[in-house]
Amino acid sequence: MSDKVHIVVVEDDDSNRKTVSRALTRSGYEVDDFASADPALAHLRDHRDVALVVTDLNLPGTDGFGVLARAREIDPRVGVLMITGHGSVESAVDAMKKGADDYLTKPVDLYELRRRASQIIEKRKLVDRVEELESRLGERFKLVGRSKPMEALFRQMELVAPARSNVLIVGGSGTGKELVANAMHENSPRRDKRFLPINCAAIPAEILESELFGHERGSFTGASNRKIGKFELADGGSLFLDEIGELPLDMQVKLLRVLEQREFMRVGGTETIKVDIRLIAATNADLEAAVEDGRFRSDLYYRLKVVTLRIPPLRERPDDIPNLLRHFLGIYAKENDREGMYFTPEAMELLMRAPWEGNVRELRNLVESLVVLTPREEIVPEDLPEEYRHRDRPRAGEDGPGAPSDHGLTMEEIERRAILAALAKTGGNRTLAAEVLGIGLRTLQRKLKEYRTSEG
Repeated sequence: MSDKVHIVVVEDDDSNRKTVSRALTRSGYEVDDFASADPALAHLRDHRDVALVVTDLNLPGTDGFGVLARAREIDPRVGVLMITGHGSVESAVDAMKKGADDYLTKPVDLYELRRRASQIIEKRKLVDRVEELESRLGERFKLVGRSKPMEALFRQMELVAPARSNVLIVGGSGTGKELVANAMHENSPRRDKRFLPINCAAIPAEILESELFGHERGSFTGASNRKIGKFELADGGSLFLDEIGELPLDMQVKLLRVLEQREFMRVGGTETIKVDIRLIAATNADLEAAVEDGRFRSDLYYRLKVVTLRIPPLRERPDDIPNLLRHFLGIYAKENDREGMYFTPEAMELLMRAPWEGNVRELRNLVESLVVLTPREEIVPEDLPEEYRHRDRPRAGEDGPGAPSDHGLTMEEIERRAILAALAKTGGNRTLAAEVLGIGLRTLQRKLKEYRTSEG
């Protein structure tokens, strides 16, 4: 394999294309040139080592702006140098606004061509180097946590990260499921390839298929160009599907096929595309209950849950709260030129007692708000929003004053409360709740059916 930097040139004028390609080749680059956009983009999809695309603005069919957009869709880090007509300042400005790294006007000055190509490539190398160094800094998984539940999670991640198996991450909203998924990718053999996240609940069902699998030109109204989907873009890397429980049933069938066959077709396409991806899925819903209710396919569920990681809610790891508060305080204080801020012991104690129903996301948002709104370096109890200033709540993860009492209740009601508390603790996951309670899953399901029957 060549160590030379790979450049793609797109120019429909034969003479100009040969001149530009020859100049770059003489500078030591490996150059492939094309007379139109489609074969150039196909080459870019097949050769992920392309560092720079040099493209004319005026091309037959897809123009230079189309090349820019689609090249960045294939590889967001690829450099793009746009060549515009003589004196076409408006087009050059437009190219830069749309994301081109630089531009040249015709007739092309070959010295400037080589100089600017070198600058773009060196900039890319520098960004790659910084990202590599940053990935080596800090702790291996870049997650804040020293509590026993988090240490147990880290031990699981250490075993699972290098494996090829798909992973299901379960945890409440705001626990950091995407951070865990990204950490899994960064510590896997796929770390040099893409990690692509997509939220299944945030994309309308009618366009989700196109987002995942891509589509061919003309496959439906508005499909003016071929679109490369996330599965294809993540080839060799990891695809993170958040809120997998919101995936429509028809899409569940197609996802199962990809997981089993490692192949799919674009919407409106006839070509079978093979991919090598690791799927990391996440949910804050009880997929087992969804299977029981017919909202989630059992075959897909069992295909996903081969390896399951559970992220503990913040209330189960109160020992991590001070570290998390200091971690986010350092970040937001630096961003807002408020370095030196700190929590007083009284404020810290109150925050240790908070239930943190929104988990780490709630804590992070609170700290950012306090950095902006607190007028001094120290953060005291009076600076906290009212809901965090009540002292009669049990400390996170503990029983205490203010906790529901079992005094005077029947055994049936105590049992019912214990089951509901376990479900709340596990984010509604029945399998985990049964493990917490030390009973069988079928027993738990039978009890829940009895409660639903008795309630009407």
